Amino acid sequence: MELTVTLEHPERRSALFGPADANLRTIREVLNVQMFARGNAVKITGAAKNVSRAAAVLAALQRRIRHDEPVTPKAIADAMASASAEDQASDGVDAIDVYAAEVIRPRSPGQRRYIEAMRKHDMVFCMGPAGTGKTYLAVAIAVNMLKAGTARRMVLARPAVEAGEKLGFLPGDMQAKVNPYLRPLFDALHDMMEFEQSRRLMDNDVIEVIPLAFMRGRTLNDSIIILDEAQNSTSAQMLMFLTRMGHGSKMIVTGDDSQIDLPDETPSGLVEAQRLLAGVKGLMFIRLERQDIVRHRLVQNIVDAYGKDRQQDSAGQ
Repeated sequence: MELTVTLEHPERRSALFGPADANLRTIREVLNVQMFARGNAVKITGAAKNVSRAAAVLAALQRRIRHDEPVTPKAIADAMASASAEDQASDGVDAIDVYAAEVIRPRSPGQRRYIEAMRKHDMVFCMGPAGTGKTYLAVAIAVNMLKAGTARRMVLARPAVEAGEKLGFLPGDMQAKVNPYLRPLFDALHDMMEFEQSRRLMDNDVIEVIPLAFMRGRTLNDSIIILDEAQNSTSAQMLMFLTRMGHGSKMIVTGDDSQIDLPDETPSGLVEAQRLLAGVKGLMFIRLERQDIVRHRLVQNIVDAYGKDRQQDSAGQ
């Protein structure tokens, strides 16, 4: 789609566009559109929904210029958030608008409750078996918030815990060693935006995908932060992660407490967090079940078979 927006005050385009067109660059990168300024007009090209949203953002910023209000980074973020809210209202409350052509929708009642919890609460814990969409939907909400401008950064973290293999035997430097552990996060991310766009946002430090241990000592403001595979975090790591949360941020913690790869004597930080934080106001625990599995139908049967075997082992002890 292509759309041309006429500037109401061409003589004040520098205030609208920002130093070295920084404001246009922000809109272009976050909304994944192309923008070309020519004379008294801006041409926008890209996916129809993204182009419409970019045009709405420019309209909102032009209103600020009309009222002699400065165009600040916060004003841009607010304009993108407003445009996103209007789109979501038209799509329905369940829809998650990402950079990909199609919106993402829940495929089970449990997933719907999970999405609602992530939208309403600043901290959400989600547990459930493989294939229930715990990670995928969390990344979708994060991408949606980034696109809408309600979060300035996205941080995706995972514990680098070995499940039978040893990190030291993998080839390459430390980054090469931890990349396999982070691959599921990259896969979800690349489903929701083009590879070049995700690479550009990572190069600009808007998106960060890191091992959990690398988060020590940080405070993350105005960010959406996801901890995946949290059942493999220790108690100390979980406390460290949860206390990274800064002002204006949202945290989502996902994990499968039936697949803990920690040594037997090491308690899971996710299991402990559920016990210690159950009564804390302002956060939400969601549990997805086998009926929420959205992968191949055999996955449900596999989860059931392993679950029955574990129950028999427990009964025999």
